[in-house]
Amino acid sequence: MNEIKIPELAESITEGTIAEWLVKKGDKIEKGDPVVELETEKVNVEVNSDYAGVVTEILSEEGDDVEVGDVIAKVDENGEAGGDGASADSSNEANSDEPKAEDSKKQEAPKEETEIENSKEESKDASESGDVIASPAARKRARELGIDLSKVQARDPLGRVRPEDVDAAAKGGTEQKGSKPKQKEESGKSEKKEFDKPVERVKMTRRRQTIANRLVEVQHEAAMLTTFNEVDMTNIMKLRSERKENFIKKHDVKLGFMSFFTKAVIGALKDFPYLNAEIQGKELVLKKFYDIGIAVSTEEGLVVPVVRDADRLDFAGVEREIGNLGKKAMNKQLKMEDLQGGTFTITNGGTFGSMLSTPILNAPQVGILGMHNIQKRAMVMPDDSIEVRPMMYLALSYDHRIVDGKDAVQFLVRIKELLEDPYDLLLEG
Repeated sequence: MNEIKIPELAESITEGTIAEWLVKKGDKIEKGDPVVELETEKVNVEVNSDYAGVVTEILSEEGDDVEVGDVIAKVDENGEAGGDGASADSSNEANSDEPKAEDSKKQEAPKEETEIENSKEESKDASESGDVIASPAARKRARELGIDLSKVQARDPLGRVRPEDVDAAAKGGTEQKGSKPKQKEESGKSEKKEFDKPVERVKMTRRRQTIANRLVEVQHEAAMLTTFNEVDMTNIMKLRSERKENFIKKHDVKLGFMSFFTKAVIGALKDFPYLNAEIQGKELVLKKFYDIGIAVSTEEGLVVPVVRDADRLDFAGVEREIGNLGKKAMNKQLKMEDLQGGTFTITNGGTFGSMLSTPILNAPQVGILGMHNIQKRAMVMPDDSIEVRPMMYLALSYDHRIVDGKDAVQFLVRIKELLEDPYDLLLEG
């Protein structure tokens, strides 16, 4: 009997959540076939089988948390599809006249039944403690020590119980067991008092948990500030209107706003290189390449795929790459390499109608530009006349540990200048 285990996923990713089984018990599979879709903190990945045969057991259900190395299924190389996975040899052995083999068979049956009962019991435990987020290792440890997971205090900010939390609870021993009824009663009263009207509890997806953790980490570790400006979009809108049809005919892609902003950001980064850096220990790493992250909102949460070497792409190349990454994000087809290594991020809250925001840094990057909704406003022109202009607020959040306020303000002013004179931006490419 062969085991399908969770493989090494990527650097720094050690666990995931079973999103969907692609096979069921009794299915015949070939070596290399995808058997399960796993949701990790960044992308969904398929786990392939290293063996050919019949799936005899599925040990983890959809929604279960699993870690690298966990056994999630078993495959019998000699099994028959559609059956219970028992091999032909086992069937022949059952019909043998030798009493030893028959006795052995009888002895093994209760053991298999016990394993099934244990499996059911584990599933029951998991369902009864559905509100508890715990790693498989923690659940196993809790069963070994007879600890109720709902009574274990997690040190993880998101309440995820880990083995060390279970061990810590076990050291409380008698005190914990003795206080259970009181704790349970008080907890029940507290919940009734807090939620005296209908509520729905929804388990956070792994990606949402990761987003929550990362955002809190950035707030704790970076000295984040935000500076604001506004840009007159008149010339960009005029240029797009003049060239949109020829642009589509020539490049088979629309000329959107994102290519202008991406190119403007790159131009400003070249003038202010500390916005294209990161802190590593006691060193500043100034990056001489421009991999621009473009934030994309999906059903599972925000992801930031990266446009590689955006400075080497023309406007059509930027638009095409952003379009491709956006489609992959929506279709859950992003790979780890699509999300790694960005040097600066652009996020467009204006897509959803946002007028102003303070975007949070995408660590370890030290700068993020927030775009917003375009609204017509009365503006005083240089000759003191008043004109109605399409205006957009810009927000630059930056890490004050690296970037001084003066440089951040000038960086944003440079972006404003480039956007308000897009003809020069086009020429400079």
